[in-house]
Amino acid sequence: MRRLRIWLLFLYGFLTVVGVYFLTRLKFSFDFEQFFPKGDPDWEFFKAYIQDFESDDNFLLVALERKAGVFEQSFLKHVHDFTLRARELPHVINALSITTVRYPVRTPFGVTTVPAIHLDDTTYYASDRERILQDKRFVHNLIAEDATALTVILKTVNQSTYEQSVALMNALDSLIAQYPFEAVHRLGRAYFHRDMVAMQKREIAVSTTIAVLLASAILFFIFRRWRTVLLAMTGIGLALLLFLAVLSVLGRELNALAALYPILMCIVGVADTIHLTTKYLHELEKGRPPAEAIRITVREIGLATLITCVTTAIGFLSLLTNRTEPIQAFGVNAALGVVLAFAAIYGWLWIWLPQFTKDQLIKPTPEWAFWGRFMRHVYVFTRTHQRRIAWLFAGALGASLIGISLIHTDYRIRQNLPRGAQITRDFIFFEQKFAGFRPLEIAVFPQRDFSVEHPAVLREIDRVEQRLEKYPAIRTHSSINDLYRSLHAMHTGNRADAYRLPPDDETLLYYQRLAERLPNPVAEVLISKNRDKARIAARIQDIGRDSIVAIQEELERWIAQHTDTTVVRFRITGTGVVIDKNSAYIRDNMLQGLIPSVLTVALLMALLFRDARLVVIFTIPNILPLFFAGAFIGFLDIPLEAGVATVFSIVFGIATDDTVHFLSTLRLCRSRGMNIEQALETTILETGKAMTLSSIILFFAFLVLLFSVHPPSVIVGVLISATLASALLCDLYLSPVLVRWLLRDQPSLPSKEVTLPNVEKQQYLQMVSASEFESGNR
Repeated sequence: MRRLRIWLLFLYGFLTVVGVYFLTRLKFSFDFEQFFPKGDPDWEFFKAYIQDFESDDNFLLVALERKAGVFEQSFLKHVHDFTLRARELPHVINALSITTVRYPVRTPFGVTTVPAIHLDDTTYYASDRERILQDKRFVHNLIAEDATALTVILKTVNQSTYEQSVALMNALDSLIAQYPFEAVHRLGRAYFHRDMVAMQKREIAVSTTIAVLLASAILFFIFRRWRTVLLAMTGIGLALLLFLAVLSVLGRELNALAALYPILMCIVGVADTIHLTTKYLHELEKGRPPAEAIRITVREIGLATLITCVTTAIGFLSLLTNRTEPIQAFGVNAALGVVLAFAAIYGWLWIWLPQFTKDQLIKPTPEWAFWGRFMRHVYVFTRTHQRRIAWLFAGALGASLIGISLIHTDYRIRQNLPRGAQITRDFIFFEQKFAGFRPLEIAVFPQRDFSVEHPAVLREIDRVEQRLEKYPAIRTHSSINDLYRSLHAMHTGNRADAYRLPPDDETLLYYQRLAERLPNPVAEVLISKNRDKARIAARIQDIGRDSIVAIQEELERWIAQHTDTTVVRFRITGTGVVIDKNSAYIRDNMLQGLIPSVLTVALLMALLFRDARLVVIFTIPNILPLFFAGAFIGFLDIPLEAGVATVFSIVFGIATDDTVHFLSTLRLCRSRGMNIEQALETTILETGKAMTLSSIILFFAFLVLLFSVHPPSVIVGVLISATLASALLCDLYLSPVLVRWLLRDQPSLPSKEVTLPNVEKQQYLQMVSASEFESGNR
């Protein structure tokens, strides 16, 4: 065994070196596309749609603010120079601002252009300002309605990678630093990509640090020896390192949910350490030598802990039923982490525990006596108030059903942005001053032999665009009609009220012939290459998912009733539509995905206990907390989105551990010939303290997420902590009632595997109470 321990120690050293190497190669990602449901027809349609056009998020907006007003020559010249130089930034295709916009003007010699702003002649500024602020092409798009900010629109490459986003944003920041702008705000895919990944790295670092400190404090509170704390935390640290290294080797990218991994590893590590160390100390108290004590510990505690490890992993694997790839990846990764933590920590403690004496590992304290008195109170209360407890939980279930009916998915993008961060302030600025960030696309399909530029098709598109202007949340839109509206305005002196399609088809056909002789970069992104389809591109403000869906549904009904479907058909699409649909799917199926896991764990319990009544007793206390979690979400008015939906799988995976220990101890006591009351009293006194302490550990461990700047992570932490507290109440108060009602005093359960001394119940309790430490962990 000594030689084996040495080889295992060398293996840990080798894996540590390899783990550190692969840890540096760990990748992070933040793409909205990650949260699109795989196989969804709307998502498949949109992927084909952007092949004909371009992605709806290939832009980067830079707002340049001057609170005294933007019509100041020095400021405008800086904006113009910045716009021209921005075209040279990496991964930027083009840059546009109000200073580069030119109006078409008809002259006797043909069509020419004049600038929207006469930069070099300030005498035009007043008239330029009046004309621009009356032009709906520019307001909320290139200039704020109060003329205190201008936007430079950078067109970027399609679906830029993280490396491209970082290169672009770093170059942009360097360029902005060269100008004396009063305030600068950014918005776009590259900005989100860089800053949200930076947030994820910070979240992992902060959650790891706080989780380690919390786990250390808990272990010191229990054992009162820093040697034990150091031993345990080294094992937990190795487990976390190996877990992250395995993710790196497998090529798994960490997303916004990655902050939960260190917490989960610490939770599993601390629980395994407590179970293994306390059992080992108990065997030492019996006078056994260290080698025999560790062998008995691994044999007797290892199986029970392995079962809880498996049930926890099954709970996480239930997330595979979700159609969202990051949620699926989180479930698989968390299940893998639980198994790795079990193996790594057990091996580490198996090496080191025999090297220390009992006094070196623990310092007994009188605080344990409180838990014994509290558990006896729990036993007495569950025996004398059975009906009251049952009615109380039934009432809680009824209230939970009401709360679940209140669940909604009216989330906003800003709720997923880091609190107090510049990216959040920038997002709010664009929502208030401009058209916002969220894209809204309408695909246009001409019918029969009509082309996209046929006057009948153009007028149907114009009718839909006029409808879009009825919605206050939609401040800007564009289509191929923009070109013909501009040409019509040109023929009337570029008056703002003339920016519309001509009233007759003959004039419209004339404008088309005229447009063929003019450069028209807009047509390249608003009409497909084979000219068989077109698009209406708009942006809608972040007013909430349910509100946006209501607008889309009303718009679809209006289109069906007021457009000629024999000429053209329309279909609302875009990244926002796909994400919203996935949210509805999560809401409608948040419990359905847990059914396979519940059935799997129930089957495992049936094989373990071989008693259907025990399976029922196991299932009910672990199902109720899921309803309570749904009630918390509904009553607290928390929008249900992908991250929040993970609460159910996490709670089920972890909550089953206490029930397994409770029923295992109960079955063990029954196998010794105890009646129901004797078995319950012994079980609550023995297992209740461990269950309570482990739940306290879990409660505060997930509250670590309160330190997160990511609002969904904070919500997940609070929900899990509150739900696990309710799970403990189910195990302590409801499980004994169910045992009394379902088992009553049936004959003792046979057991060929366990042989205990044949002592009376009072003698057994006296033996247990001889040491307060022993009584809580036997």
